[in-house]
Amino acid sequence: MSVTSQAAPLASADHAMQLQGLRHDAVIDETVEQRLRRCALGLAWSVRPKRIGGVAPTLAMLAAHYLSADRSLPNPDDALDVPDGLAGICDALDPETLLPGYARGLYPWCHLGPMKWWAPRERMVLFFDRFHMEKNLRRRLRNNHFNVTFDTDFLAVMQGCAEPRPGRPSLTWITPQIMRAFLKLHELGHAHSVEVRDGDGELVGGLYGLAVGGVFFTESQFTRKRDASKVGFATLNCHLQNWGFALNDGKHTTAHLVQLGFEQIPRSRFNGILHEHCSRDRQVEGPWQVDTGLDVGAWDPAATAGVDG
Repeated sequence: MSVTSQAAPLASADHAMQLQGLRHDAVIDETVEQRLRRCALGLAWSVRPKRIGGVAPTLAMLAAHYLSADRSLPNPDDALDVPDGLAGICDALDPETLLPGYARGLYPWCHLGPMKWWAPRERMVLFFDRFHMEKNLRRRLRNNHFNVTFDTDFLAVMQGCAEPRPGRPSLTWITPQIMRAFLKLHELGHAHSVEVRDGDGELVGGLYGLAVGGVFFTESQFTRKRDASKVGFATLNCHLQNWGFALNDGKHTTAHLVQLGFEQIPRSRFNGILHEHCSRDRQVEGPWQVDTGLDVGAWDPAATAGVDG
């Protein structure tokens, strides 16, 4: 697989028509029953023993917000320690709010109540030269077991990411409100998806995220077949390094991200990198495409020094 340093965009008119069709044909609204179920699960999630200590500070922040006329973006350095990273209330999810918010180290997330801004003390990030390519992953890439594309089915990828995980409650922060916001960002060329399909053309994995200047913010991933998500993620990160991006932000620590080479850095250091790289012009304009001239299976991440290199 390969990527050009300037992705060959789809015809803009065709892409716009495709997005309009997705918006009109796909049902991304909740029924009353679904909304009530999500609220009940969100309430149960928020009062679990390890999280209940954050309820009172959250309620206090809500009260202060609605008693104030100030609707500017919060300062991530003022985020609470409990719950970790709660920085403020997010009143709008339009591009004019989200793009500056991400550039400041904020992101929206919510299970219950109004949408909130978060900026945790530690951020899980990937410097591309430290990406860990397992031998099994290289074999998967070289054997073309999966077919990877970019920006061909953004909504389906978001819906896949919102699916309940096996053995877990069907609670997701990827609500219709979030879906509509990121569809708009996708239409404007800021949000991107990675689709992973098997030999039958079935969507078996993928991820989506937001590009701001020279930084990519991964929002969520999903997999329906073993290693499908890893193949898509390796393909994306190889492209991002080739395109000159500074890092990929994974937000929170997970065993999956640690395995792939992500590391925790302090919020202050993370925001310093954002200040330098998010203000740059977009690295790749318009819809993205996989460059078949870039051999991801032979990718040597350490060959190109990263931001910290």
